[in-house]
Amino acid sequence: MLWSLFKIVLFVVIVTGLTLGAGFLMESNGGIQITAGGTEFTLGPLQSVIAALVAILVVWIFLKLFALLIATLKFINGDETAISRYFDRNRERKGFQALSEGLMALASGEGRLAMAKATKAEKYLHKPELTDLITAQAAEMTGDNKKAEEVYKRLVQNDATRFVGVRGLMKQKLNAGDTDTALKLAERAFAIKPKHEEVQDTLLRLQAQNADWTGARRTLNAKLKHGALPRDVHKRRDAVLALSEAKGVLDDGKTIEAQEAAIAANKSSPDLIPAAAMAARSHIAQGRGKYAIRILKKAWQAQPHPDLAAAFAEIEPNETAAARLKRFKQLTALRPEHRETKLLLAELNLAAEDFPEARRAIGDLAETEPDTRVLAIVAATERGQGASDAVVRGWLARALTAPRGPQWVCDNCKTIHADWTPVCNNCQSFDTLSWTTPPQSETVLPAGAEMLPLIVGAIEDKTNPVDDADIIEPAPIVPDEVVADTPVDEVTEPSEQAGETLEPEKK
Repeated sequence: MLWSLFKIVLFVVIVTGLTLGAGFLMESNGGIQITAGGTEFTLGPLQSVIAALVAILVVWIFLKLFALLIATLKFINGDETAISRYFDRNRERKGFQALSEGLMALASGEGRLAMAKATKAEKYLHKPELTDLITAQAAEMTGDNKKAEEVYKRLVQNDATRFVGVRGLMKQKLNAGDTDTALKLAERAFAIKPKHEEVQDTLLRLQAQNADWTGARRTLNAKLKHGALPRDVHKRRDAVLALSEAKGVLDDGKTIEAQEAAIAANKSSPDLIPAAAMAARSHIAQGRGKYAIRILKKAWQAQPHPDLAAAFAEIEPNETAAARLKRFKQLTALRPEHRETKLLLAELNLAAEDFPEARRAIGDLAETEPDTRVLAIVAATERGQGASDAVVRGWLARALTAPRGPQWVCDNCKTIHADWTPVCNNCQSFDTLSWTTPPQSETVLPAGAEMLPLIVGAIEDKTNPVDDADIIEPAPIVPDEVVADTPVDEVTEPSEQAGETLEPEKK
């Protein structure tokens, strides 16, 4: 408010001063006399002031016109002037407008419009590092891979856009399935920007696919160094790579190096089941059974698994079934409530011909988690306890339609693998296999398959009546699907008498 009052007062003072000055000039005598060409001009005081102002205006206009003339001549000569800067600003405004429209078209999925706007922007801006990016992505969107590759190659030639060009070419080669060239481009992009997480992951995956375990471990260490990977994840993945490297050494026939690499992999990640099994077998080969037991017990405590039980059985391959059952208490006492422990106890008791104890070991798994392996064991216990063929065949028929149980499943694409591998065979993802139960397919058998056990039992009751003498008959043929999931041989080594009891009938 004070400032507004001050401006009003100042305006009044200026107007008053000008008015008083004009009045003073009009009342005063004298002036200016100008003689030109024999003609004399006499100007009063007020007229003299006005003439001076007009003269100043004329001189200013003359100087501006003269400067415009000089600028025009320089513009024609190609020098930078105000005129050139005006046209440059006008072109820049149009260019950035076309660039923004191209970005909007690209975000909207209009690839061809984005390419047209990028071409227009390049015409005005002459900045290929900006417009080529839009052109390349728009060409990819429209499926013009040849155009996109051409643009990315231009970007590689510029220091400022070299990484973008290399990364773009790498993705082009990956989409085309040329993994060898993509690996070289990924290595080049990693050399330019080692902190880029996408390039790190791509390079690590390609190195794993090409079994370059040493290079993959270097890339993994770089991810840890630049903070792109938690330390616990790094330890596990480094163990996976070390285990894969050990397998490669084993394939080359270098047994000692493979044993040392497997042991090192197990130390890095004791809960990695393949590493624990391989390290235990390395100790067994060197006659160090105590070390193998220690490794397997630690891994079993983390996650019970059939491969661990198989390796534990290899420590004493020639022991009797009763001795093996006693020795395996070191494992079964660690996680007694785990389903794998129950199945292992059932298999060991089957080998020892203690069928009632084997059935007790299974517990309620046949009702709560009925998979092929569980139902096959139940069928074996029923046969061992003298059940009729109808009962045994009923259990085996249930096994046909039951889930396969836990397997090595890729967390990314859900592909099932027979054995553990560091890279998924389907989606090529690294370290994504986990021991879990895959989702059960709804189309394994036609509708009504759940009635198969009852139908088989009914047929057996009608066609093969069972008397007391039939109780000791050999068990029927077990389907291949069931045999594939029966207990591991190393774990369940039945005696000769048990083998006679459980041997399938040859038809």
